[in-house]
Amino acid sequence: MLLDPAFEIFSAMDGGPAGRQRNPLGGICTIRPPQVRSFSLSVIIYNGLSLKSIFYNSQHQYQFTPKTEILMTPETAAHPTATATITSSPRWTSESARNLYELPFNDLLFQAHSVHRANFDPNRIQLSKLLSIKTGGCPEDCGYCSQSARYPTGLRASKLMEVERVVAEAQKAKEGGATRYCMGAAWRSPKQRDMDTVVAMVQGVKALGLETCMTLGMLSPQQAESLSEAGLDYYNHNIDTSKRFYGEVITTRTFGDRLETLENVRQAGIKVCAGGIIGMGEAAEDRIDMLVTLANLPSPPESVPINMLIPIPGSKLADAPPVDPIDFVRVIALARILMPGSHVRLSAGRTNMTDELQALCFFAGANSIFVGDTLLTAANPGDDRDSGLLRRLGIRPEASDAQK
Repeated sequence: MLLDPAFEIFSAMDGGPAGRQRNPLGGICTIRPPQVRSFSLSVIIYNGLSLKSIFYNSQHQYQFTPKTEILMTPETAAHPTATATITSSPRWTSESARNLYELPFNDLLFQAHSVHRANFDPNRIQLSKLLSIKTGGCPEDCGYCSQSARYPTGLRASKLMEVERVVAEAQKAKEGGATRYCMGAAWRSPKQRDMDTVVAMVQGVKALGLETCMTLGMLSPQQAESLSEAGLDYYNHNIDTSKRFYGEVITTRTFGDRLETLENVRQAGIKVCAGGIIGMGEAAEDRIDMLVTLANLPSPPESVPINMLIPIPGSKLADAPPVDPIDFVRVIALARILMPGSHVRLSAGRTNMTDELQALCFFAGANSIFVGDTLLTAANPGDDRDSGLLRRLGIRPEASDAQK
């Protein structure tokens, strides 16, 4: 078997840490998780089919460099298992991701759903609940945000919640079916005097058997370590958009600042939750590059929230035009293909989505939502609408790691 050193592969074929699935053309592929850049690939060939035929007939699931040459000879086929160790360069380029994004819509959906089904149960969805533990008064100038003190959005600032109230709200969320509880504070970064309270919140919510997530702004390495020691499972810090477009939306912190916080979180052993917002005036290339940035992190985020902008009266982006629904589904599909092992969350903006649009997003690979009628300070579909939609689609809640 001949393999060009530049050969790159980006998607698992089946769910779990290592999976097996019969290829429609007759082969069985087994690979390690897509987050690993150096891994072994084992292929079993049936009926004289070449490895080249199998992979090139699945070319939209896998990314090839122009010089790739893969060949299984009849002699090699007599020994049906071939193993190669492949070390990949950065897994995605803007060009390769754009080629996927611009596929005919049905082809893109087919590829995304194939990757989704290979890595997750397509009829399960992860349910999270989000609580604003400190609302408003943020010094940042994020153009989309109702909580920025720089814009006349009419939102009144509040103090940090008491631990007991947060834990009580988390208990209600658990009773409502949520498996992950997310706590958000409108800070540029947490002050040291608040860290003990935040740590107590993590410990109290975790004691209920829920997965914990926080979004508190930028974190220092020491703050990330404190949250990790408290048992925090996930930390959310969105990159929002591409590096190129970032300065059009935010000027009070840099794109690099966001990546630094993600690295601090990862080094502390906390899972990363990072995504972005669609509909801020960005071009398609910005949406693509945002996802490429996330996919090419040393380890892709375990959770990738994709938000549809909710225009906030008084904010910088109050008059942003609505997002084309088909374009939004394309973003969901691309996120699924680029990050096959991540939960892709259909996040803010669902109140403005039809049931049909949400169903398309689930088919394209979204497998997580926020439940409840409030999302920080914005409206969210209520439990009745969500449960009704999921029941009609035959989608059931996913168990948390603690419940498995």
